[in-house]
Amino acid sequence: MRHRSLDFAVASMLAFAWCAAATNAQTPAPAAQPAAAAPGGIVVAAPTYTSILMEVAVNKPAADVWKRVGKFCDIGEWLRIPCTITSGKDGEVGAIRSVAAEVLVGKTELSYTYTQPVREGRPYNLYHGTLEARPVTATTSKLVYTLFFDNSMLADDAARAADKTRRTAQFTQALENMKILAEGGTLPPAPARGRGALPIS
Repeated sequence: MRHRSLDFAVASMLAFAWCAAATNAQTPAPAAQPAAAAPGGIVVAAPTYTSILMEVAVNKPAADVWKRVGKFCDIGEWLRIPCTITSGKDGEVGAIRSVAAEVLVGKTELSYTYTQPVREGRPYNLYHGTLEARPVTATTSKLVYTLFFDNSMLADDAARAADKTRRTAQFTQALENMKILAEGGTLPPAPARGRGALPIS
């Protein structure tokens, strides 16, 4: 009789322990807290990514076009601004040019992609640009320029539209300049860069 009571007590304790373990296993873990903002306030809480695609036809083969305007610091000629390679080698992934401290992050035989670095105290907009010479026929091609960035930090839809218009105008002119150079022409004198000049971005 004493053995039965002992067996019952042990079985009861085991059953209680099993139920407690099962209950704990089904209790959901507390929700993960959102990551804290990085120092300097560079993290954007709700980014809204946008892109701008521009292109121009060129009466030259893609390889010839790229040879003429496709080096990383050729931007200095076709955007008519100072450009030097400040780190690495022009055309190699990881090279940095003086224009907005842009970093070459990807390349193919006829294209490259660059980004602008994170800056302390300034919201990071993930800005990337890609320039490509794309073959169309054996003797013609087109230059394609794509911009990608977050415009959520701009004030409203009107500001975002104005920013997109400004960037499109700036880089469409750059493509036209590249076309002139690639086809063997010479650029007209650069407009004065002073008050009211378009920012580089």
